[in-house]
Amino acid sequence: MLTSPAAPHGVAGALRSGRAGTAMIWKTTRFDIDLAQPRVMGIVNLTPDSFSDGDPALTPARTLATCERLLAEGADILDLGGESSRPGAEPVSAESELARVLPVLREAVRLGCPVSVDTSKPEVMRAALDLGADIINDVAALRAAGALDAVAASASCGICLMHMRGTPQTMQSDTHYADVVAEVSAFLRERFEVLRAAGIASERIVVDPGVGFGKTAAQNFELLERESELLAIGPPLLAGWSRKATLARLAGISATPPAERSATQRATLDAASAAAALLAVQGGVRIVRVHNVAATVAVLAVWKAACGQRR
Repeated sequence: MLTSPAAPHGVAGALRSGRAGTAMIWKTTRFDIDLAQPRVMGIVNLTPDSFSDGDPALTPARTLATCERLLAEGADILDLGGESSRPGAEPVSAESELARVLPVLREAVRLGCPVSVDTSKPEVMRAALDLGADIINDVAALRAAGALDAVAASASCGICLMHMRGTPQTMQSDTHYADVVAEVSAFLRERFEVLRAAGIASERIVVDPGVGFGKTAAQNFELLERESELLAIGPPLLAGWSRKATLARLAGISATPPAERSATQRATLDAASAAAALLAVQGGVRIVRVHNVAATVAVLAVWKAACGQRR
């Protein structure tokens, strides 16, 4: 099993193999990811209709170049996604998703870093794991028929379970919670226990509260403010604030469709995203899923240096 990439990268350098006494290791197919320092997961969209950076002219070669650029900017993990989960996105067939993901995955697993595949389809999960994917990142928390069996059949893949109500088509029409943090925590705890009962080791699992997935802006910030309650579930936390509509509204650019935003507007949103990632890490999140890796790595490097100086 590979325990470190070909070259160190990211805010904390090389990924290390697990050892007795080493705290918070995320075990994945080829890598044991040390979460003693926060990790940056770079988003690699393979869809023409992503809410942020969809590109109808994508090719595997262009996408692989994106993967290489994100690693050069300091990403610790790459997250490949072949189906948009933006609000209102239409579902795609398993065949279409596989056609988008597999050609890039075949090359990405050779880059010396953990590779995640963002999917809710068991067929895609099985094919991705057969090609050597390290992590399955499922916005539906393995609730689709056959999804749990697909990851349970792997002896070692990492898993991210996310909270989302409904589907991308319906999630923003059902945002009423008596207590959003309590309900999200209960859901993630239940899914975590289902996986444990299926024989999946806890060290393979992280959880994601699903910022922006069936939540209002106020609810998103309540999840951020009360991260300690989410940490009490047990597994490490992953969070994806990057370029979310909540931040676009705060930045005053929500009225402009993502594809029509100016370079200044995009930079403004990335600054807001980096700030949100920092706040999440300060609250205890161990993995941040982002589009702009370079900005996030720089912000976390300053935070890390400041923390070291205070100590």
